[in-house]
Amino acid sequence: MCIPQEAALEEISACLLAPMEEVRATSAWVAAHASHVTVDYSGIEKVAESMKDSIPKVEWDYEGIHYFDNGPLTVQYLFVLDALNFCFWPDKDLSYDHLASGLKAALQADKSVFDADRLQKYTGPQLRELLKWPKPLPLEDERVRLMHEVGLELERSFDGKASNLVESSGKSATKLVALIASHFPGFRDHTVYKGHQVFLYKRAQIFAADLWGAFKGQGYGEFNDVSSVTIFADYIVPAVLKQLGVLRYSSALATSIEASNEIGSGSEEEVELRACSIYAVEKMRELIRKKSGKQVLSVELDLWLWSVGIQCPSLQHHRTLSIYY
Repeated sequence: MCIPQEAALEEISACLLAPMEEVRATSAWVAAHASHVTVDYSGIEKVAESMKDSIPKVEWDYEGIHYFDNGPLTVQYLFVLDALNFCFWPDKDLSYDHLASGLKAALQADKSVFDADRLQKYTGPQLRELLKWPKPLPLEDERVRLMHEVGLELERSFDGKASNLVESSGKSATKLVALIASHFPGFRDHTVYKGHQVFLYKRAQIFAADLWGAFKGQGYGEFNDVSSVTIFADYIVPAVLKQLGVLRYSSALATSIEASNEIGSGSEEEVELRACSIYAVEKMRELIRKKSGKQVLSVELDLWLWSVGIQCPSLQHHRTLSIYY
């Protein structure tokens, strides 16, 4: 059967506009078929019960490490930051704080440092100089490649400005994530698990969440569907969920994490750690709403889980070399 071109384009567009529903649905599928990670519903119940009277609120940028000027330059900064926001663990001295504060200082010193034409030309040593980092960065070549990709596509499709990308979304976080995944291959965080496509979109979603947090839901951070955003499946959140009794690991996986063994990107174990975290927090969110009668956002739960994790230096997380988180 031949599908008319217009109908085909509408079908593609509809698919593109529902990335977070793809994240939720495919994460639930992984949780239902997982071999190495188990979602413990009694653990979810305990956490939800403890939160029903006092849902934790953590302020975005409570550490004071991000650039903010309430305008387009902040949007440009956040997009570059989230393009580079992955894989710090191979360097025990490096953290997200170094990246965020280093880029902030670079922008304060030179307002054109993230112009699209300049992003296309950076080298590894120049990126290190921007961050004032004295040694090669983990996955440095990939970080430079993604800076080039961001600069090129911003220049080609959005007049060089991430703010135009955001304005193109029409105040929809869902559409913004779809636009990012469509235009910027480095943000296409999906994989195949047991023959099924799984979507996670960590860095694309966190850009929407960073805008929402930075601009306090106004201006460039106003999204009429911020509740569609899921948590951001990374290293820290699964480890905190395990500590809370929400996730349980197989003995082999637990031993591997305790030994700091590298877990392959796209392996069953790695996909389950990330997808089961998303599924578990969605279930937690639903239960908190039922118990408290109040709406809680996945973004807010992610901020809380992240803040718990980074305050616990002894927390053992999985180790995967990946550009997606």
